[in-house]
Amino acid sequence: MAVKEVLKMGHPVLRQVAEPVSEFNTQALESLITDMLDTMQALDGAGLAAPQIGVSQRVVIFEVEANPRYPDVESVPRTVLINPVIVPLDEEQEAGWEGCLSVPGLRGLVPRYTQVRYSGVDEYGVHIEREVSGFHARVVQHEVDHLDGILYPQRMTDMQYFGFEEELVQFGVPGSGPASRE
Repeated sequence: MAVKEVLKMGHPVLRQVAEPVSEFNTQALESLITDMLDTMQALDGAGLAAPQIGVSQRVVIFEVEANPRYPDVESVPRTVLINPVIVPLDEEQEAGWEGCLSVPGLRGLVPRYTQVRYSGVDEYGVHIEREVSGFHARVVQHEVDHLDGILYPQRMTDMQYFGFEEELVQFGVPGSGPASRE
C-alpha cells in the first residue's frame, strides 16, 4: 500500500507499551501489515514493529532472504507475529551488533538470548510457535522489544560500543560492519 515514515528514537510512540490486537483478518490489520512490509522492504530492513510507523499495536514482521544488508546471516522466514510472547530456552546470551531503522546510522553491541521460543498469532489469528537460535532469535527479540517501548541502546551494557556505523567501521571496531543491522 505505502512506504511509511519510520519514527526515530525520541518519539513518544516508541516509548509506549503497545496495545494487544483483538480482531484478526480485518481490512485495517491487512493494511497495517502491507504498509509494514512495504516499508521494511523499501529500507532493506530485517524486521519492523508497528510502533515504528506510528501504530501502537502488538504487531511485528521480520524476514531475511538474500538481503544486501545481511549477506552473511542465515535466512529468516517471513513472519507476521501478533501479540508475541518470548521465552528464553536457557540463560546463555551473546553480544552482537545491532542497528535499527528508528536509530539510523548508529550501531551498538547488544546482549541477547541465543535461543528462544516465541509464540503469538498471524494476521488470521492462527497460532505460531517456534524455537529459534542465532540471528533469527536476535531479530525477534529486537522487534518484540519495540512493542514494550524498548530500543536496543537501552539493552546495551557498555556504551563504548555504541556509535555511528561509518566511524565504527573506519576505525576498525571488530564485527561492526553492516551485516548485523535490524
